[in-house]
Amino acid sequence: QVQLVESGGGLVQSGGSLRLSCALSGSIFSIDAMGWYRQAPGKQRELVAAITSGGSTNYADSVKGRFTISRDNAKNTVNLQMNSLKPEDTAVYYCNAIIWTRSWRKDDYWGQGTQVTVSS
Repeated sequence: QVQLVESGGGLVQSGGSLRLSCALSGSIFSIDAMGWYRQAPGKQRELVAAITSGGSTNYADSVKGRFTISRDNAKNTVNLQMNSLKPEDTAVYYCNAIIWTRSWRKDDYWGQGTQVTVSS
């Protein structure tokens, strides 16, 4: 069974920093990509940042220059360093992974989410 477990969320003041981590466990063949999404109350879930197995990254315009995604392939973890946080960053952040669970099967997995609250 594949699981994604997020950690590192919490309450921080505007301008502060948080580091989110997502640990993948289970039987896999390989990881295509991992990323972070977020969803604020009443809003649609949006992509925050993603990273492929090859190291290519993609960021939402709203977080460029402030957030950095990284991946440790050996540990099957993905991290999101969030600096210069703003109240509008407040949301539940979800880890996402596209995983080859078999040599012929690719699936999309989600963590349960971690709350990030940025106070003004």
